[in-house]
Amino acid sequence: MLCVGQALTTTLGGNVTDFTRADVEVLDRQTGFKGFYRLDVLTLRHRLFNGGWGPSLRRELFVRHDAVCVLPYDPWLDQLVLIEQVRVGAIDKSERPWMLELVAGLIDKDEAPEQVAHREAEEEAGLALLDLTPICRYFPSPGGSDEQVHLYLARVDSRGAGGIHGLEEEGEDIRVSLWSRSDAMQALADGRIDNAATIIALQWLEMNLAQVRDNLGPRP
Repeated sequence: MLCVGQALTTTLGGNVTDFTRADVEVLDRQTGFKGFYRLDVLTLRHRLFNGGWGPSLRRELFVRHDAVCVLPYDPWLDQLVLIEQVRVGAIDKSERPWMLELVAGLIDKDEAPEQVAHREAEEEAGLALLDLTPICRYFPSPGGSDEQVHLYLARVDSRGAGGIHGLEEEGEDIRVSLWSRSDAMQALADGRIDNAATIIALQWLEMNLAQVRDNLGPRP
């Protein structure tokens, strides 16, 4: 809220701060909980846009492994492979906590993101990825989590895809389904697809479809 006499400064697009990690000072860091995931409690301060340093702030940080998410796309049939499973984060805020998602997994071993993509595609969907195209890396919730997502598009042969998959020892119950690209985009428009990785990947595919399908050639 502006005070009387306070000037409103407008920053045009393209102007970003030159602050770096050195402009944040962590004064204290304690582990509040440690299981498969970890919760740290940080006391920190940072430089201000108007100069000087701000006050000490107490923040909780959800410490997670980075994730890999893959949109399997069959360009010869113009269809997608999506998976469906229950998600604990949705049970309090959705009447349908079984979410339509991408193939995904955590980088919790000494593996490159591409290795995780291939492994999870086999475990969660019974798919062999023909290739991987990087889409982007992003922070899904940087206000309280350090997780970074590695997002990919993968070409696949979707013939025969489907069924129930997942690792029994991890309690996974994953249903695999085939979607025409147009039906998937309609599900996105209708709000049936409502998780960030899937939304970003589908929108990227629509924006880059011509390039993805260019010089397609015969199915390997």
